[in-house]
Amino acid sequence: MQLGHLPWTEVPKHSHKVAVVPIGAFEQHGHHLPMLTDSMICGEIVKRAEAELGDEAVFLPLLYLGSSDHHRAFTGTISLKWDTYVHVLVDIVESLIGAGFRKIFLINAHGGNIVPGQTALYEVNLRHFKDKPDLFLTFVSWFDLARKQVAVLDGVKQDSVLHACEWETSAIMALHPDLVRGEAIKTVRTPFDSRFWSPDHLGPTRVHVARTLDQSSPVGALGYPAESSADKGARIIAAATAEVVAFVREFATWQRPVHEIVS
Repeated sequence: MQLGHLPWTEVPKHSHKVAVVPIGAFEQHGHHLPMLTDSMICGEIVKRAEAELGDEAVFLPLLYLGSSDHHRAFTGTISLKWDTYVHVLVDIVESLIGAGFRKIFLINAHGGNIVPGQTALYEVNLRHFKDKPDLFLTFVSWFDLARKQVAVLDGVKQDSVLHACEWETSAIMALHPDLVRGEAIKTVRTPFDSRFWSPDHLGPTRVHVARTLDQSSPVGALGYPAESSADKGARIIAAATAEVVAFVREFATWQRPVHEIVS
């Protein structure tokens, strides 16, 4: 159910449901994928989830702009500044709270949205946790929610998402094969002697290193995009959709936790 398809007078009838806010990005995805890759993938997962959930949840339109300043070195990337993006998310969530919603779910498709997205939710929660103890604000990226399910799919090489990688390239091959420039696929390998950090994200990484995407990959892609296929993409999208549906249904049942003090 789309919130935007309702007249305002009917919104209170649905405010007890989970409100789903899809968030994507408009940024470069290597030489071979469209800049709306994240938004296309998130939009498809959410569209399928909505079709399965029907009126069990309320969906907002996808927010196609994200926090992508670390991609600005690549021509065409459109980004909201960090503080602007946080404020946008805060205002969306506050609007939903003002409409009576108490279970709000941000489903994300871009790594750069994670920290500002979580920051926005913490900011809102700090405003309301005393007067609205039944408020639940949740955030997850589809590739984290379904990471285990995707990593064990037959033939999938990567165990997590990277950028313009096997997972994302496969998804766009399945959804929009005409937008994939297969002949232009390029990625990087960056040998680096460290037990703590892998610059190309293919080895173990235990510390966060602040880097722009062009510092990590001059071509704008990481991982194993050459290993991609439409078949993998279809299965990746299906696995992610199933986890989104499962979470929304469970989330709808959540009640305020009751603490037990133990020693």
